[in-house]
Amino acid sequence: MSDPPPRRQSAAPLDFADLAQLVRASPFHRWLDVSLTRLDADEIEIALPWREEFVSEPTIRYTHGGILAALIDLAADYAIAAKLGRGVPTVDMRVDFHKAALPGALVAKASVIKLGGTLATAEARVFDAAGALIASGRGAYLTLQR
Repeated sequence: MSDPPPRRQSAAPLDFADLAQLVRASPFHRWLDVSLTRLDADEIEIALPWREEFVSEPTIRYTHGGILAALIDLAADYAIAAKLGRGVPTVDMRVDFHKAALPGALVAKASVIKLGGTLATAEARVFDAAGALIASGRGAYLTLQR
């Protein structure tokens, strides 16, 4: 007997409190200490306080690119989750690094580009405390559910 066809889940948008709780549910996100700071119909914003553990190069003290990539991935993912009511796995992602992230808080702003029944695409931009663009990226996420 073959598997039943995959189910498509209807959209169930999350409010700020529910999305903030979903973001903090992940142990990795709690370790990063990220928090949802804004949610509207078009965009979410996630804050990341800086920590010494993020340093990649001790002399210059810039933030490791993996931290920036993780912030882009999770912000884009949760922009989709805000619309679907659940997190989604990453299928593909690219990140562009524009400027070194020196010690200081960061903020990621993310929005959904396309929300499909199988895949969704979202983009995120990371800014430093002065508002300078540090990194940007785009990801594809699996929205299909079994």
